[in-house]
Amino acid sequence: MALDVTPVYRNLRTRVTFFGLEAEDLFAILALAVVVNVLGRFLNREIFGIPMNMMLQYVVPILTVPALMLFKYGKQRGYLLDWLMFHTKPHVYSALERDRELVAEYIKD
Repeated sequence: MALDVTPVYRNLRTRVTFFGLEAEDLFAILALAVVVNVLGRFLNREIFGIPMNMMLQYVVPILTVPALMLFKYGKQRGYLLDWLMFHTKPHVYSALERDRELVAEYIKD
């Protein structure tokens, strides 16, 4: 009796994408939809007879998907998260600058 063998492809470098976007990007789009929905409810207006919260909730994410696809074209995996972390954390530009927080000497003779 012959043993049936089926190939199993296990490539850990494979990126799981949907419309060229990673899962983190899709979570960012969903969070943006929630924020603009709340903003639209707060403003309580209408656009072309449609409530602003519904219009913003669907139109902004639909326009954000192609914008993110263009923004991330040719970038490495996790680029959006790295970009956000870079812009939210303080930067150290020079190791020779005087420290504004440390006013007393660190090493005493």
